[in-house]
Amino acid sequence: MGKSTWWNLVKVDVLFGSDAVDPRPEWALMPSSLQLSGQPKLPIARLSVLHGRAQSRSDTREALRVKEDGKFKFVQISDTHMVTGVGVCKDAIDADGNSLPESEADSLTVGFIGKILDVENPDLVILTGDQLHHDILDSKSALFKVVAPIIERSIPFAAVFGNHDSEGIHALSRTAQMSILQNLPFSLCESGPEHVDGIGNFCLQILAPAPSESPLSTLYFLDSHGQIPSKTDNSDYDHIKQSQIMWFRDISQTLRRAREKDGISALGCGHDHVNDFCALLPQRSQQGGDTTTQLGPWLCYGGGSGFGGYCSYDGMRFHRRTRVWELDTGTGSLKTWKRVEYVTDRVDELVLVESGVVVDSLGTRMESEIV
Repeated sequence: MGKSTWWNLVKVDVLFGSDAVDPRPEWALMPSSLQLSGQPKLPIARLSVLHGRAQSRSDTREALRVKEDGKFKFVQISDTHMVTGVGVCKDAIDADGNSLPESEADSLTVGFIGKILDVENPDLVILTGDQLHHDILDSKSALFKVVAPIIERSIPFAAVFGNHDSEGIHALSRTAQMSILQNLPFSLCESGPEHVDGIGNFCLQILAPAPSESPLSTLYFLDSHGQIPSKTDNSDYDHIKQSQIMWFRDISQTLRRAREKDGISALGCGHDHVNDFCALLPQRSQQGGDTTTQLGPWLCYGGGSGFGGYCSYDGMRFHRRTRVWELDTGTGSLKTWKRVEYVTDRVDELVLVESGVVVDSLGTRMESEIV
């Protein structure tokens, strides 16, 4: 790099791994690596430089809106398990279910995500935890790889964290990771209120087509926390805290009153690898034995998308997958399906809400809000 190139350099960062990328505007990743000593297991390091003054992000972010046809689609991506460096995939299988040899993981994950985004062309991407593997050396390098294919396609995205994202002595805190995400292009991520436990408790409203400012649906995000600090070998994972529940109740009731509706139709869960099922909470009985008319909500897991995390149980391997959700405000419906490796068609497409009411496989209904 010549002297004329360095004169207007204002910031320098270091990213790790031969597969490192930098999705930040005005930043350029240098092709040559740094010569580091004393860390033989450290992936190659490369400078990323910012020339001139970076464009400041506007606090005003473009609102999420249904399209003119009344539809809004988002892709749920979970368990990408990115690492510092290329990673290793130990349980991939081919289209026929035959085991494949070990291979580099993260490039497969990026390629898989890109294919899904190109097929679905969603209005939003939601990362639902364990974007990063545990005990990695540099969180920022891994995080950039996750969001790069989303930013390259100019798709808005939001994220919550899983139990592994901030796990390890070198891992960035959830606060630091959220700060990185918030400052990236197309990010709708938020840290959430300070008085609420966790990082990433927030909501996003989906509005009617412009110029209307009427909200048609609401997405709520909750931090599921990480491992409980413990001196024993049998430490467990944390749970949703009371402050989060109260925050959710307060804000959801406020939004419902504004819309004069009630009810939650579906909950999407992530960072549980192979789990990708949908289940409907049945009708419940009140005290005294009277059966209520309340049906739902649906609970749908996303499955695992990353090749660096496990995708097998008891020796049985599974294909990587994502979940897709589609809201149709014209018909008052909510559908979901999966996109799975090697499969060109939608998998397990399911109608969760029809004509504004929750439905099950038998056609039972209850009045509910699509959220």
